[in-house]
Amino acid sequence: MAIIELLNQDMKQAMKDKDKVKLGVIRMVKASIQNEAIKLKKDALSEEEELTVLARELKQRKDSLHEFKEAGREDLVSKLEEEIKVIQAYMPEQLSDEELEQIVVQTIEEVQAESKKDMGKVMSALMPKVKGKAEGARVNQFVQKHLQ
Repeated sequence: MAIIELLNQDMKQAMKDKDKVKLGVIRMVKASIQNEAIKLKKDALSEEEELTVLARELKQRKDSLHEFKEAGREDLVSKLEEEIKVIQAYMPEQLSDEELEQIVVQTIEEVQAESKKDMGKVMSALMPKVKGKAEGARVNQFVQKHLQ
């Protein structure tokens, strides 16, 4: 089932349950998906494009969460943590460190990377493989570790 269809179902359920936080997050995510479709001049996005939008929304909230924690805004921290949980429910399961490391090693061998100079080549080949399943910063750490 496409993510947008799942969002529509969950939005109806959130309305019935009077879950304002979940309803608000779903509406924001749906709006972002629709805006992306308009930007790309498409009627509907592919599941991969929907995942890209979800990942962007999740990253924005995680960045904001970090800033709010530093500023001591606990009221906003708890709200953002709830929003993050809602969005994460639509994301694919994250890769474990072992799985990610295995994919990184395979990709390094595939592109025949030998040093940190080849980092861009490895990352461009690797990111499509782990899209939505691992954060870029985490992937970057593993690639650097193996290119030393």
